[in-house]
Amino acid sequence: MDDQRVPKILRDSQSDYDRVVRDAPRLYQVGFDISNAAVPTAMVDGVLILVFFEVLRDLVRDYRPDVVITTYPLYQAPLGAVSTLTDWKAPLITVVTDLVTVHRTWFSDAADVCLVPTRIVRDLATKSLSESVRILVTGIPVNPDLIEDERSREEIRRELGWHEDLPTVVVVGSKRVTGLPDVVRALNHSGLKLQLAVIAGGDDKLFAHFQQVEWHAEAHIYNFVQDMPSMLRAADFVICKAGGLIVSEALACGLPMLLVDVVPGQEAGNADYVVANGAGELVEDPLAALEMACHWLDTGGVELAKRKERARLLGRPRAAYVAAELVWSYAEKGYAERRPADPRKRDWLKRWLDEHNVPWSDRPAKV
Repeated sequence: MDDQRVPKILRDSQSDYDRVVRDAPRLYQVGFDISNAAVPTAMVDGVLILVFFEVLRDLVRDYRPDVVITTYPLYQAPLGAVSTLTDWKAPLITVVTDLVTVHRTWFSDAADVCLVPTRIVRDLATKSLSESVRILVTGIPVNPDLIEDERSREEIRRELGWHEDLPTVVVVGSKRVTGLPDVVRALNHSGLKLQLAVIAGGDDKLFAHFQQVEWHAEAHIYNFVQDMPSMLRAADFVICKAGGLIVSEALACGLPMLLVDVVPGQEAGNADYVVANGAGELVEDPLAALEMACHWLDTGGVELAKRKERARLLGRPRAAYVAAELVWSYAEKGYAERRPADPRKRDWLKRWLDEHNVPWSDRPAKV
Protein backbone atom coordinates (compact mmCIF):
# COMPACT_ATOMS: atom_id res chain seq x y z
CA MET A 1 0.00 0.00 0.00
CA ASP A 2 3.03 2.31 0.27
CA ASP A 3 3.78 1.91 -3.44
CA GLN A 4 3.59 5.25 -5.25
CA ARG A 5 1.31 3.75 -7.91
CA VAL A 6 -1.38 3.34 -5.26
CA PRO A 7 -3.64 6.43 -4.90
CA LYS A 8 -2.63 8.71 -2.07
CA ILE A 9 -5.99 8.33 -0.36
CA LEU A 10 -5.18 4.65 0.22
CA ARG A 11 -1.55 5.28 1.14
CA ASP A 12 -2.84 7.63 3.85
CA SER A 13 -5.65 5.31 4.91
CA GLN A 14 -3.96 4.13 8.10
CA SER A 15 -3.67 7.60 9.61
CA ASP A 16 -7.11 8.52 8.26
CA TYR A 17 -8.59 5.40 9.87
CA ASP A 18 -7.07 6.35 13.23
CA ARG A 19 -8.54 9.84 12.96
CA VAL A 20 -12.03 8.77 11.83
CA VAL A 21 -12.56 6.05 14.44
CA ARG A 22 -11.41 8.43 17.18
CA ASP A 23 -13.12 11.65 16.07
CA ALA A 24 -16.19 10.38 14.18
CA PRO A 25 -16.95 6.83 15.35
CA ARG A 26 -20.63 6.99 14.39
CA LEU A 27 -19.73 8.07 10.87
CA TYR A 28 -17.36 5.11 10.66
CA GLN A 29 -20.13 2.77 11.83
CA VAL A 30 -22.51 4.07 9.16
CA GLY A 31 -19.89 3.43 6.48
CA PHE A 32 -19.19 -0.03 7.88
CA ASP A 33 -22.88 -0.98 7.89
CA ILE A 34 -23.67 0.41 4.43
CA SER A 35 -20.72 -1.31 2.77
CA ASN A 36 -21.27 -4.64 4.54
CA ALA A 37 -23.49 -6.17 1.86
CA ALA A 38 -22.97 -8.26 -1.28
CA VAL A 39 -23.38 -5.55 -3.94
CA PRO A 40 -21.24 -2.84 -2.27
CA THR A 41 -18.56 -5.45 -1.54
CA ALA A 42 -18.48 -6.54 -5.20
CA MET A 43 -18.14 -2.90 -6.27
CA VAL A 44 -15.30 -2.37 -3.80
CA ASP A 45 -13.54 -5.52 -5.05
CA GLY A 46 -13.68 -4.19 -8.62
CA VAL A 47 -12.04 -0.94 -7.57
CA LEU A 48 -9.39 -2.75 -5.51
CA ILE A 49 -8.46 -4.85 -8.55
CA LEU A 50 -7.84 -1.69 -10.57
CA VAL A 51 -5.84 -0.07 -7.75
CA PHE A 52 -3.63 -2.96 -6.71
CA PHE A 53 -3.30 -5.20 -9.78
CA GLU A 54 0.00 -3.83 -11.10
CA VAL A 55 1.63 -3.59 -7.67
CA LEU A 56 0.71 -7.11 -6.60
CA ARG A 57 1.51 -8.57 -10.03
CA ASP A 58 5.03 -7.16 -9.78
CA LEU A 59 5.44 -8.42 -6.21
CA VAL A 60 4.55 -12.01 -7.06
CA ARG A 61 6.74 -11.91 -10.17
CA ASP A 62 9.69 -10.68 -8.12
CA TYR A 63 9.31 -13.08 -5.21
CA ARG A 64 7.48 -16.07 -6.77
CA PRO A 65 5.88 -17.09 -3.46
CA ASP A 66 4.72 -20.68 -3.03
CA VAL A 67 1.88 -19.49 -0.81
CA VAL A 68 0.49 -16.09 0.22
CA ILE A 69 -1.03 -15.24 3.60
CA THR A 70 -3.12 -12.11 3.98
CA THR A 71 -4.27 -10.70 7.33
CA TYR A 72 -5.91 -7.70 5.65
CA PRO A 73 -9.12 -7.99 3.60
CA LEU A 74 -8.37 -5.55 0.77
CA TYR A 75 -5.76 -7.66 -1.02
CA GLN A 76 -7.74 -10.81 -1.77
CA ALA A 77 -9.64 -9.70 -4.89
CA PRO A 78 -6.56 -8.21 -6.63
CA LEU A 79 -4.43 -11.23 -5.71
CA GLY A 80 -7.12 -13.44 -7.19
CA ALA A 81 -7.06 -11.35 -10.36
CA VAL A 82 -3.27 -11.68 -10.61
CA SER A 83 -3.53 -15.44 -10.23
CA THR A 84 -6.26 -15.62 -12.88
CA LEU A 85 -4.40 -13.58 -15.49
CA THR A 86 -0.80 -14.72 -14.98
CA ASP A 87 1.07 -17.99 -14.59
CA TRP A 88 1.36 -17.47 -10.83
CA LYS A 89 -1.08 -19.92 -9.24
CA ALA A 90 0.07 -20.27 -5.63
CA PRO A 91 -2.52 -20.83 -2.88
CA LEU A 92 -3.96 -17.81 -1.03
CA ILE A 93 -4.72 -18.11 2.69
CA THR A 94 -6.77 -15.48 4.54
CA VAL A 95 -6.47 -15.01 8.31
CA VAL A 96 -9.45 -13.11 9.75
CA THR A 97 -8.51 -10.88 12.70
CA ASP A 98 -11.83 -10.02 14.37
CA LEU A 99 -13.68 -12.38 16.66
CA VAL A 100 -17.37 -11.89 15.85
CA THR A 101 -18.43 -8.89 13.74
CA VAL A 102 -16.62 -9.39 10.43
CA HIS A 103 -17.04 -7.28 7.28
CA ARG A 104 -17.92 -9.14 4.07
CA THR A 105 -14.69 -7.99 2.40
CA TRP A 106 -12.91 -10.63 4.49
CA PHE A 107 -14.75 -13.38 2.64
CA SER A 108 -13.47 -13.73 -0.92
CA ASP A 109 -13.67 -16.70 -3.24
CA ALA A 110 -10.21 -15.68 -4.42
CA ALA A 111 -8.87 -17.41 -1.29
CA ASP A 112 -8.21 -21.14 -1.10
CA VAL A 113 -8.39 -21.23 2.69
CA CYS A 114 -10.05 -18.90 5.20
CA LEU A 115 -8.82 -19.20 8.79
CA VAL A 116 -11.38 -17.80 11.22
CA PRO A 117 -11.16 -17.13 14.97
CA THR A 118 -14.52 -18.46 16.21
CA ARG A 119 -17.45 -20.63 15.22
CA ILE A 120 -19.53 -17.47 14.89
CA VAL A 121 -17.24 -16.19 12.12
CA ARG A 122 -17.14 -19.65 10.55
CA ASP A 123 -20.92 -19.48 10.14
CA LEU A 124 -20.63 -16.03 8.53
CA ALA A 125 -17.91 -17.28 6.20
CA THR A 126 -19.98 -20.33 5.21
CA LYS A 127 -22.85 -18.08 4.12
CA SER A 128 -20.58 -15.82 2.04
CA LEU A 129 -18.03 -18.19 0.49
CA SER A 130 -18.37 -20.86 -2.17
CA GLU A 131 -17.75 -24.50 -1.30
CA SER A 132 -14.36 -24.30 -3.02
CA VAL A 133 -12.94 -22.24 -0.11
CA ARG A 134 -11.80 -24.29 2.86
CA ILE A 135 -12.90 -22.72 6.19
CA LEU A 136 -11.09 -23.62 9.42
CA VAL A 137 -11.55 -22.34 12.99
CA THR A 138 -8.07 -21.65 14.36
CA GLY A 139 -8.33 -18.54 16.55
CA ILE A 140 -6.38 -15.36 15.84
CA PRO A 141 -2.62 -16.08 15.75
CA VAL A 142 -0.77 -14.43 18.63
CA ASN A 143 2.85 -14.28 19.75
CA PRO A 144 3.95 -17.76 20.95
CA ASP A 145 5.87 -16.09 23.79
CA LEU A 146 2.51 -15.69 25.52
CA ILE A 147 2.62 -19.41 26.34
CA GLU A 148 6.23 -20.44 25.84
CA ASP A 149 7.74 -18.16 28.49
CA GLU A 150 8.40 -20.40 31.51
CA ARG A 151 9.23 -17.58 33.95
CA SER A 152 6.92 -17.00 36.90
CA ARG A 153 4.86 -13.82 37.08
CA GLU A 154 7.01 -12.56 39.97
CA GLU A 155 10.21 -13.24 38.04
CA ILE A 156 8.94 -11.34 35.01
CA ARG A 157 7.91 -8.38 37.18
CA ARG A 158 11.33 -8.31 38.80
CA GLU A 159 13.08 -8.31 35.42
CA LEU A 160 10.78 -5.51 34.19
CA GLY A 161 11.63 -3.43 37.26
CA TRP A 162 8.10 -3.73 38.67
CA HIS A 163 7.07 -4.53 42.24
CA GLU A 164 6.68 -8.28 42.59
CA ASP A 165 3.80 -8.31 45.09
CA LEU A 166 1.50 -5.46 44.08
CA PRO A 167 -1.65 -6.19 42.06
CA THR A 168 -0.71 -5.13 38.56
CA VAL A 169 -2.80 -3.58 35.81
CA VAL A 170 -1.49 -3.22 32.26
CA VAL A 171 -3.14 -0.28 30.48
CA VAL A 172 -2.89 -0.40 26.67
CA GLY A 173 -3.53 2.76 24.66
CA SER A 174 -3.01 3.96 21.10
CA LYS A 175 -4.15 6.69 18.74
CA ARG A 176 -7.46 4.84 18.41
CA VAL A 177 -8.31 4.73 22.12
CA THR A 178 -10.36 7.58 23.58
CA GLY A 179 -10.91 8.46 27.24
CA LEU A 180 -7.96 6.48 28.56
CA PRO A 181 -6.38 9.36 30.56
CA ASP A 182 -9.60 9.76 32.59
CA VAL A 183 -9.71 6.06 33.44
CA VAL A 184 -6.07 6.07 34.49
CA ARG A 185 -6.65 9.23 36.53
CA ALA A 186 -9.46 7.53 38.46
CA LEU A 187 -7.22 4.58 39.30
CA ASN A 188 -4.30 6.84 40.17
CA HIS A 189 -6.38 8.73 42.75
CA SER A 190 -8.34 5.74 44.04
CA GLY A 191 -6.03 4.82 46.90
CA LEU A 192 -6.00 1.21 45.72
CA LYS A 193 -2.76 -0.63 46.41
CA LEU A 194 -1.77 -1.49 42.88
CA GLN A 195 0.77 -0.72 40.20
CA LEU A 196 0.01 0.49 36.71
CA ALA A 197 1.99 -0.31 33.57
CA VAL A 198 0.71 2.31 31.15
CA ILE A 199 1.51 1.81 27.45
CA ALA A 200 0.78 4.65 25.03
CA GLY A 201 1.10 2.38 21.99
CA GLY A 202 3.02 4.86 19.85
CA ASP A 203 0.72 7.81 20.58
CA ASP A 204 3.33 10.47 21.38
CA LYS A 205 0.78 12.92 22.80
CA LEU A 206 -0.64 10.31 25.12
CA PHE A 207 2.86 9.28 26.19
CA ALA A 208 3.75 12.91 26.95
CA HIS A 209 0.55 13.30 28.96
CA PHE A 210 1.30 10.30 31.16
CA GLN A 211 4.87 11.46 31.70
CA GLN A 212 3.56 14.70 33.21
CA VAL A 213 1.08 13.04 35.59
CA GLU A 214 1.70 13.29 39.34
CA TRP A 215 1.51 9.62 40.21
CA HIS A 216 0.08 8.43 43.52
CA ALA A 217 -0.03 4.79 42.50
CA GLU A 218 3.12 2.92 41.50
CA ALA A 219 3.39 3.54 37.76
CA HIS A 220 5.62 2.51 34.86
CA ILE A 221 5.15 4.52 31.67
CA TYR A 222 5.95 3.31 28.15
CA ASN A 223 5.32 4.52 24.63
CA PHE A 224 5.60 1.75 22.02
CA VAL A 225 6.79 -1.56 23.46
CA GLN A 226 8.39 -4.64 21.94
CA ASP A 227 7.79 -6.96 24.89
CA MET A 228 4.01 -7.06 25.21
CA PRO A 229 3.89 -10.83 25.94
CA SER A 230 6.03 -10.43 29.08
CA MET A 231 3.99 -7.46 30.26
CA LEU A 232 0.69 -9.28 29.80
CA ARG A 233 2.00 -12.37 31.58
CA ALA A 234 3.08 -10.16 34.49
CA ALA A 235 -0.37 -8.54 34.87
CA ASP A 236 -3.46 -9.39 36.91
CA PHE A 237 -5.76 -7.80 34.36
CA VAL A 238 -5.61 -5.44 31.39
CA ILE A 239 -7.41 -2.22 30.49
CA CYS A 240 -7.71 -1.77 26.72
CA LYS A 241 -9.95 -1.24 23.71
CA ALA A 242 -11.85 -4.13 22.14
CA GLY A 243 -9.40 -4.69 19.29
CA GLY A 244 -9.23 -8.22 17.92
CA LEU A 245 -5.52 -8.67 18.53
CA ILE A 246 -5.17 -7.29 22.06
CA VAL A 247 -8.30 -9.22 23.08
CA SER A 248 -6.87 -12.42 21.57
CA GLU A 249 -3.52 -11.86 23.31
CA ALA A 250 -5.22 -11.33 26.66
CA LEU A 251 -7.37 -14.44 26.23
CA ALA A 252 -4.35 -16.50 25.18
CA CYS A 253 -2.67 -15.88 28.54
CA GLY A 254 -5.88 -16.02 30.59
CA LEU A 255 -6.01 -12.32 31.36
CA PRO A 256 -9.32 -10.60 32.23
CA MET A 257 -10.12 -7.32 30.47
CA LEU A 258 -11.71 -4.02 31.34
CA LEU A 259 -12.74 -2.75 27.91
CA VAL A 260 -12.91 1.04 27.87
CA ASP A 261 -13.38 1.74 24.17
CA VAL A 262 -15.01 0.04 21.18
CA VAL A 263 -14.67 1.01 17.52
CA PRO A 264 -18.24 0.77 16.17
CA GLY A 265 -18.57 -2.00 13.64
CA GLN A 266 -16.03 -4.79 13.88
CA GLU A 267 -15.01 -4.26 17.53
CA ALA A 268 -18.56 -4.34 18.93
CA GLY A 269 -18.65 -8.10 18.44
CA ASN A 270 -15.30 -8.50 20.17
CA ALA A 271 -16.62 -6.70 23.25
CA ASP A 272 -19.84 -8.72 23.27
CA TYR A 273 -17.84 -11.95 23.00
CA VAL A 274 -15.64 -11.09 25.99
CA VAL A 275 -18.50 -9.90 28.19
CA ALA A 276 -20.93 -12.70 27.31
CA ASN A 277 -18.33 -15.32 28.19
CA GLY A 278 -17.36 -13.72 31.50
CA ALA A 279 -13.78 -12.89 30.52
CA GLY A 280 -14.16 -9.15 31.09
CA GLU A 281 -16.44 -6.15 31.28
CA LEU A 282 -17.21 -3.21 29.04
CA VAL A 283 -17.26 0.02 31.09
CA GLU A 284 -18.71 3.29 29.87
CA ASP A 285 -16.90 5.82 32.07
CA PRO A 286 -13.99 6.18 34.52
CA LEU A 287 -16.19 5.63 37.58
CA ALA A 288 -17.51 2.35 36.20
CA ALA A 289 -13.93 1.25 35.47
CA LEU A 290 -12.90 2.10 39.02
CA GLU A 291 -15.89 0.28 40.50
CA MET A 292 -15.11 -2.87 38.52
CA ALA A 293 -11.40 -2.73 39.40
CA CYS A 294 -12.31 -2.44 43.09
CA HIS A 295 -14.71 -5.37 42.77
CA TRP A 296 -12.08 -7.54 41.15
CA LEU A 297 -9.34 -6.61 43.63
CA ASP A 298 -11.32 -6.41 46.88
CA THR A 299 -12.70 -9.95 46.96
CA GLY A 300 -9.49 -11.65 48.00
CA GLY A 301 -8.77 -12.51 44.39
CA VAL A 302 -11.81 -14.82 44.10
CA GLU A 303 -13.65 -12.85 41.42
CA LEU A 304 -10.45 -12.15 39.50
CA ALA A 305 -9.58 -15.86 39.55
CA LYS A 306 -12.99 -16.67 38.05
CA ARG A 307 -12.45 -14.15 35.29
CA LYS A 308 -8.98 -15.51 34.58
CA GLU A 309 -10.33 -19.03 34.18
CA ARG A 310 -13.05 -17.88 31.80
CA ALA A 311 -10.49 -15.95 29.74
CA ARG A 312 -8.23 -18.99 29.64
CA LEU A 313 -11.06 -21.20 28.38
CA LEU A 314 -11.72 -18.76 25.51
CA GLY A 315 -8.09 -18.33 24.54
CA ARG A 316 -6.44 -20.10 21.63
CA PRO A 317 -2.75 -19.67 22.49
CA ARG A 318 -1.58 -22.14 19.84
CA ALA A 319 -3.42 -20.48 16.96
CA ALA A 320 -0.17 -19.32 15.35
CA TYR A 321 1.20 -22.88 15.33
CA VAL A 322 -2.01 -24.29 13.84
CA ALA A 323 -1.97 -21.64 11.11
CA ALA A 324 1.74 -22.10 10.41
CA GLU A 325 1.42 -25.86 10.02
CA LEU A 326 -1.41 -25.44 7.54
CA VAL A 327 0.43 -22.73 5.60
CA TRP A 328 3.52 -24.93 5.38
CA SER A 329 1.47 -27.84 4.05
CA TYR A 330 0.11 -25.62 1.27
CA ALA A 331 3.56 -24.20 0.53
CA GLU A 332 4.92 -27.72 0.05
CA LYS A 333 2.08 -28.60 -2.34
CA GLY A 334 2.42 -25.25 -4.09
CA TYR A 335 0.77 -24.73 -7.45
CA ALA A 336 -0.75 -28.20 -7.49
CA GLU A 337 -3.12 -27.13 -4.73
CA ARG A 338 -4.49 -24.11 -6.64
CA ARG A 339 -7.79 -24.67 -8.40
CA PRO A 340 -8.07 -23.63 -12.09
CA ALA A 341 -9.44 -20.19 -12.95
CA ASP A 342 -12.95 -19.77 -14.28
CA PRO A 343 -12.66 -18.80 -18.00
CA ARG A 344 -15.63 -16.42 -17.66
CA LYS A 345 -13.96 -14.59 -14.80
CA ARG A 346 -10.75 -14.41 -16.81
CA ASP A 347 -12.56 -12.78 -19.73
CA TRP A 348 -14.33 -10.32 -17.43
CA LEU A 349 -11.05 -9.31 -15.78
CA LYS A 350 -9.42 -8.66 -19.15
CA ARG A 351 -12.28 -6.40 -20.20
CA TRP A 352 -12.38 -4.65 -16.82
CA LEU A 353 -8.66 -3.86 -16.82
CA ASP A 354 -8.65 -2.86 -20.49
CA GLU A 355 -11.57 -0.47 -19.97
CA HIS A 356 -9.58 1.32 -17.25
CA ASN A 357 -6.19 1.19 -19.01
CA VAL A 358 -4.57 -1.11 -16.46
CA PRO A 359 -1.88 -3.18 -18.21
CA TRP A 360 -1.90 -6.95 -17.77
CA SER A 361 0.02 -9.69 -19.54
CA ASP A 362 -0.43 -13.34 -20.47
CA ARG A 363 3.27 -13.79 -21.04
CA PRO A 364 5.13 -16.26 -18.77
CA ALA A 365 6.70 -14.53 -15.80
CA LYS A 366 10.49 -14.35 -15.58
CA VAL A 367 11.89 -16.77 -13.01
